[in-house]
Amino acid sequence: MTGRPTIAGMSETTLGILFMVGFSVLAPVMDTAAKLIGDQVAVGQVAATRFVFQSALLLPLAAWMGWLHRPRRGEMGLHLMRAALLLVATSCFFFSLRFMPVAEAISIFFVEPFILTLLGAWMLGEPIGPRRYIACAVGFAGALLIIRPTFQDVGPVALLPLVTAFLFAFYMILTRRMATRMHPITLQAYTGIAAVLIALPLLTAFNGSGLSELDPSWPGPREVWLLAVVGLIATLSHVCLSFALSLAPASTIAPLQYLEIVSATVMGFYVFGTLPDGLAMVGIALIVGSGLFVFLREQHLERRPPPAP
Repeated sequence: MTGRPTIAGMSETTLGILFMVGFSVLAPVMDTAAKLIGDQVAVGQVAATRFVFQSALLLPLAAWMGWLHRPRRGEMGLHLMRAALLLVATSCFFFSLRFMPVAEAISIFFVEPFILTLLGAWMLGEPIGPRRYIACAVGFAGALLIIRPTFQDVGPVALLPLVTAFLFAFYMILTRRMATRMHPITLQAYTGIAAVLIALPLLTAFNGSGLSELDPSWPGPREVWLLAVVGLIATLSHVCLSFALSLAPASTIAPLQYLEIVSATVMGFYVFGTLPDGLAMVGIALIVGSGLFVFLREQHLERRPPPAP
């Protein structure tokens, strides 16, 4: 990053931080709108609508800015794979929100950075030391503290945010391989199109099946507005995330994502009148603390001088 002045004299890094704060505030709004829809609309239909908005808004923007290109055959397969992972991950998370508070679901999801760390070592050969393994274990322990009482209340649904975290980690691995080849807006637009191409035939096949998760229905006026909020906020929040990553170092903005838990707690209390209980708060503290440890450890390693040849 150059740090050169940009809007109103702010540096690129400062703008990146502001975009990341915007993402962390907006993302729980999308989740709250999805929770408010409840079981009035099939969860697959809610997830598909989110990607319809994403492709409809971002594809014209990418075309207008001249960022589009013709995907090669191998690249098309990667777009479809990323879209499938994100579509299933989104559906699992939205379904869990029908039974769980937003803050607790997001907190369980935040084991994703630890899963990504382990997958990076396994699939990409990225080195990690014993301290990171310990931090990952502590983060998973925090997730279990949240999952255990929630599992007693809602059953296996409490595991769905964990499934989302695993799928999203694989999605991020693919994104790392593709993000350097195209503009982030183009990448998000193609992902949205690929997700729609997967979701619409699936919803058509299950139309009239009676399977509540995949049988589409015509939403009422309230649900139409909520679906629009989900689609618009999802698109805007991920655009903020894309620009944050393009303007500021990932190591600088990564800890700011934990603001999502704060935003989700505020939204949950304001909209639903719920707050995490004591055990969940301990779990949240373990997840956030271990995540910040990994961040600070990374900063320490970056400041160390390189070994002498």
